[in-house]
Parts: sequence; structure tokens; C-alpha cells
Amino acid sequence: MKKKQQKEAGNSGTRPFVLVKAFTVSSLVVMLTATIVIAALNAHWVRKILLEKSKEYNQLLVENLNHQIFLRFVWPVVFKHGEIKLREPSQYQLLDTVVKSTLHSFHVEMVNIYATDNVIAYSLDKVRIGKKNAGGVHYEKAMKNEIISKLVQQGNWIELTFWFPQETKIVTFAPLIQEVQLTREKDRMVIGVIEIIRDVSDDYQQVFKLQGLIVASCATIMGILFLILRFVVKYGENIIEHRAEERLKLEEKLRQAEHLSAIGEMTAGVSHEIRNPLGIIKSSAQLMQKKMAKLDPSNSIPGIIVEESTRLDRIITDFLDFAKPKIADLRPCCLEDIIEKNIAFLSSSDEHKHIRIIREYQGNLPDILGDPAMLYQAFLNIFLNAFQAMDRKDGSITIATWHEPGFVHASFTDTGPGIDEDVLKKIWTPFFTTKEMGTGLGLGIIKNIIQAHRGEINITNAELCGTRVEIRLPSAQ
Repeated sequence: MKKKQQKEAGNSGTRPFVLVKAFTVSSLVVMLTATIVIAALNAHWVRKILLEKSKEYNQLLVENLNHQIFLRFVWPVVFKHGEIKLREPSQYQLLDTVVKSTLHSFHVEMVNIYATDNVIAYSLDKVRIGKKNAGGVHYEKAMKNEIISKLVQQGNWIELTFWFPQETKIVTFAPLIQEVQLTREKDRMVIGVIEIIRDVSDDYQQVFKLQGLIVASCATIMGILFLILRFVVKYGENIIEHRAEERLKLEEKLRQAEHLSAIGEMTAGVSHEIRNPLGIIKSSAQLMQKKMAKLDPSNSIPGIIVEESTRLDRIITDFLDFAKPKIADLRPCCLEDIIEKNIAFLSSSDEHKHIRIIREYQGNLPDILGDPAMLYQAFLNIFLNAFQAMDRKDGSITIATWHEPGFVHASFTDTGPGIDEDVLKKIWTPFFTTKEMGTGLGLGIIKNIIQAHRGEINITNAELCGTRVEIRLPSAQ
């Protein structure tokens, strides 16, 4: 039942944080997705700009190459030989020199010059010379005085899908124009087609790296924000769970206090009603015992009545001590002095002389605000419980004291058999006892006294053997 209440309290407390978690995760997913999309669009925009710039760059190269070919090759050859014949080694060597010197240091991978019959008349790759119909549709457009550029990318499907191919080349087809008007036609004559292939893989790799850097940076920032928000949410959950547990503990204490209050009122009423006739029975039995001692000394019935009446009176006293509120007369006192009074009293009894007392006092303890008489009773009950738990003659009780800011501690550790875990959970329940003649109120009386001093008491099993009772009381400071 208690676990169910804790679960319900935890669920009701953390429900707002479930919404916060959902909002946080969804916001981060949306932000990260938007960042990736924006990065992809930016990369696409940069690639588009790069392509346009590459086209313009190739056009400038073509125009410059066209000018140099006409100025340094076509015009001198026509003037000297009357016609162009690239099959002649001298003319081919001159054109090759003009092309290579013009495009030197411009990172041009390939140059092809087509004749008017779509046959490659010149190429940096001599194997391609003489190849027919190699220009395709781009050659046809260039012959119509159009400049055409296309992007050629190579790589596997993953590289092509995510726009980071192994090789990226831009191919430009441009007309080879006769710059000097040699005929009466108004338009300058197209005497061939120039094809320039330039490798721009490095530029596109830089764009891809920039895209990856943007995505990685945004993902890192989003991850850090997520961790921060996750930490804040988790911290808030822990606070709410802690408060829910405290509330449940307070409710449990309140229910227990109400229960004990009802038991106490009933016990007090019944005990008062029983004590009066019990006193009459006890005094009558004592008178009968005196008379029977003269008439029949062997008759033990009056003695039994007196003994049981005394035991019943002691039980009633325990009930009344447990039921009535504990109002402590607080005054500065020394905790170790009160413990020593208990030890002195118990040492005088032959029944407890075989128990060794081991003192581990810290010394120089600050005074506590306490009622010496009530604390004496509480410590006496602790000692008696420890003595009853140790039936061996070599048993011992270790008493340790220490202090921390605002509090003074005392612990009592015996060498008895300890307490079973199942029993340990029930030791504070009123009227629960494992003793044949016990009432189950001794520990409750001790706890009431300690709580009347605004202190705390905790009972656990010692590490090696036995039981450890630890008490914490506020200091007078």
C-alpha cells in the first residue's frame, strides 16, 4: 500500500516534467532537423554559386585561349602557309605551345579543339586526336555560337546522394571564333569548338567540409543543450520525488500519531479503571499473605497473587508512561554524566556484573538541552534491553559519544545475536514484542522521550554482531 502511494505521488509530481521532457526532446529534434536542412540548403547554394563562378571562370579561359590561338597561331599560320594543317608537326607543335603556355597554372585537366566536322583536331591527350562525333549535342550548340557548361561527378551512389563525390569536373564547350573579319559576313565566323575540362574536386570538398562542420557544430550545441535540459529536468524530478517521499513520511507519522493518540486515550482510561481495584486486590493479598504465614506457611497462593498484581501494576505503569505526553524539563546537562549514572546503577547489581562496559568517549562534548531524569530512564531501558539480549557471560556493551555542529551523538552497541530483518521493521510498532513477558512498549517509551528532546533514535544491526542503538540530540549551543 505504501509503495503504491509513493508511486502515485511520484507520478503526480513528475507528470509536469513528462511534458517538459517531451517538449525538450521534440524541440531539439526539430531544431536539429531544421539545422541540417538549413546547412544542406546553404551547401546547395554555395555549390550553385561555385558552379556559376566555375562557368564564368571557364568562359574567361576559353575567351583568353581563343584570343591567343587566333593571335599566336591562326593568324601567323594563315599568313605564312595560307591554310591550317595540324597534321604538319610544326603547326601542331606551335598550337600545342600556345595552348599549354596560355593555360599554364590554371589547373586545366583537358583541352580538346574540334574542327567544323566534329572531329577532334587537337587534344592534350594525343590518343583522342582524330576521334569523330565526340562532342555530341554540346558541340552542336557551340557551333551555333553558344557557350555550354556542364558538371560531371563520379563516385558511388552514397557519395552522389550526399553530394560529396570523389571527382567533380566542369566541362565547357565554347565556339572558336575568328576574331579578325576576313569575309564580308557581319557575324564573326565559327571555325571550331574548344572543350575545356577543369577539375574542381578540391573546391567541392571544401564545401562538403564546411557543410559537415556546420552540421557537427549544430549537433554538438544541440547535444549540450539537451544534456543541460536533461540535467535540469532530472534535478527537478529528484526534488519533487524527495518532497513526495517527505510528504508520505509526514502523512505516515501523522496517521501513526493519531493511531497512538487513540490507543493512548483508551489505555489511560482503562489503566485508571484497573489500577484502583488492582490496588485493593494487591493490599488484600498482602494481608492474606501475612495471616497465611501463621496459619499455613506452605500456602503460596497469596504470594502469587501479590507477585502477579505487582507485574500487572508495572504493565499498567508502562501503558500510562507510553500514553501520556512527554514534556521534558529542558536544561543544560552533560550526556556522558547521565550515561555514567546508569552504568553506576547497573554495576551495583550482581545480575549485570558479568557484562563488560567499553567506553569510547570523545570528551569535551558540548552540553545538551535535556531532562536528566527522562534521559536516565531512556538510557536505562536501552541498557536493560542490551543485557537481556546477551545471555553469555562474556558479553560487552560499547558506548561511544561524539559531536557535530549543533548535535551530540551517543551509540550503544552490544554483542548479542542482533535482530532479524523482519523483526527490525516492526520494532517501533506499539505492543509488538518478541519477549514472553514483554508489553511491546519499551522502545516506544524510549522514542517518545528522545522525540520530546527534539532528537532522533535509530536501531540497526552492528557490522560484526549485535545491535547498535544510535541517538542524536541537539546541543545547548
